[in-house]
Amino acid sequence: MEKRTIFAFVLSFAVLLAWSFFFSPKEEQPQKQEPAVTQKEESAPKPAVKSPEPTAPRTVEPPAKESVAAPFGPKEVFVETPLYQAVLSNEGGTITSFKLKNYRVTPDPGSPPVELLLSHAGGERDAMTASFETAPIREQRDIFYRVSEERIEVETGGSPKELTFHGRSPDGVNVTKTYRFHPDRYPIDLTITAKNESGSRINGHFRASVRNTPPADKQSYYAFNGVALFKNKDLQELDPDDLKEGQSIAGRIQWVAYETDYFMTAFIPKDVTEASFHGRKAASGALAADLTGPALPLEPGDQAAAGYTFYFGPRELSILKELNVNLEAAIDFGWTDVIAKPLLYALRFFQQYVGNYGIAIILLTVIIKILFWPLTHKSYKSMKEMQKIQPLMAKMREKYKGNREQMNKEMMALYRTYKVNPMGGCLPMVIQIPVFFALFRILGSAIELRHAPFLWWINDLSAPDRLFSFPFEIPFMTPPYGIPVLTLFMGASMFIQQKMTPTPGDATQAKIMMLMPIIFTVMFINFPSGLVLYWLVNNILSIGQQYRILKKPA
Repeated sequence: MEKRTIFAFVLSFAVLLAWSFFFSPKEEQPQKQEPAVTQKEESAPKPAVKSPEPTAPRTVEPPAKESVAAPFGPKEVFVETPLYQAVLSNEGGTITSFKLKNYRVTPDPGSPPVELLLSHAGGERDAMTASFETAPIREQRDIFYRVSEERIEVETGGSPKELTFHGRSPDGVNVTKTYRFHPDRYPIDLTITAKNESGSRINGHFRASVRNTPPADKQSYYAFNGVALFKNKDLQELDPDDLKEGQSIAGRIQWVAYETDYFMTAFIPKDVTEASFHGRKAASGALAADLTGPALPLEPGDQAAAGYTFYFGPRELSILKELNVNLEAAIDFGWTDVIAKPLLYALRFFQQYVGNYGIAIILLTVIIKILFWPLTHKSYKSMKEMQKIQPLMAKMREKYKGNREQMNKEMMALYRTYKVNPMGGCLPMVIQIPVFFALFRILGSAIELRHAPFLWWINDLSAPDRLFSFPFEIPFMTPPYGIPVLTLFMGASMFIQQKMTPTPGDATQAKIMMLMPIIFTVMFINFPSGLVLYWLVNNILSIGQQYRILKKPA
């Protein structure tokens, strides 16, 4: 049988796979000191004093810090809920540590929880905060806040708890920051009030900022790593290279986030107004992003307020959607997005009932195979029809080997005589390609598969499968080094499929087809085992369907 249709499909699939794979797809200074106290308040933020345009973001390092001398030193407050452990510092009233209790660094249950704000050499830390700033306060950590609590625990099913910081700027603005922690939610509410208790007018603005350091190694094939913002219903992503020279964006910005493969830290203003975003990459590699609100002139006795929501947690579609601020837009599956998200919901649906994402992948693959059964049936039938006229095609090639134009005319006449469509085996398969790539995207980047076990040696469906751990390197394999059992089974299934497929008349095509199982096996060696499992199950189902059609008597 003429194998160009299958060859065209395989080649187009390989090109699309390569294209999807390769093209899919701030600094803070050491601290100082100032005053502060704690109270429990439950007041909603009062409307901020109105003002015209946003202030321009800082692009230069501030001079020496100015702060009121504090009668006390640095202090930390520990907060624990059923979902996380956080540390807040009275230097700026910032969040300096955030550990997710339900997510571990490795699949080992005894490994430490994931830390979203890292510490670095020289005492610097990643952090997130928001405050009211005036001219003498060029860094939010210039003020030491007073806080009385040392530890807050929020129990399962209990009420939210609050933590309040009080501080005073050198020019006489009293700043109060009240954090509200919930027992069953990742978001943290922050209310900031600023009151001018000096004898003169003071100009200031509210500003939120986040500083994070990208991980040394990407864990996901497709997930974005960098700073993202949502402006005018449009997602904008800035990777570390984009931020080398600094980036400034003005407009109605709904949220700003720092994203890694599977997690996110984000701040969300309660009131969306015209604001100025500025992002930059520090020499240390840390990424910093801040959002500066409009200028707010405060007359003596005037007070302004602002509210924010801080999100520290997984990049999980259902959780982000609950916030109702379009934060789920940060999970972008590229050109397959419209297909990938429904498939992800289907995957979660199956997992709820079977309790294992590996089995959920198998069930989802079976459902997809059933949906596309008529198309693949038509494809295999076309292959069988082409196989019948293969001897005649071989004779024509021999007869007209010196006259390609005449050979093509005779081939077309042959197709018409036997009512064979040479593209009949290719088009049904091409139609399925968007679904294949949508599955590749979600299985390669969805946090649901992170550290999700399947069976025996596969304890993380987001990582390559490795049986045993070898102390030596293996060509084409990224560490850890071991036996990629699932991948080898997948390669074997492709080899069986290739053997069942009629041999192409062209010798070059035949050689390429023989190499395809080897090429795909090497390519999949470092893919997440969830992807490999999907491809293996799909191959097994295709072998069964192909056998049923091609081996059936005419």
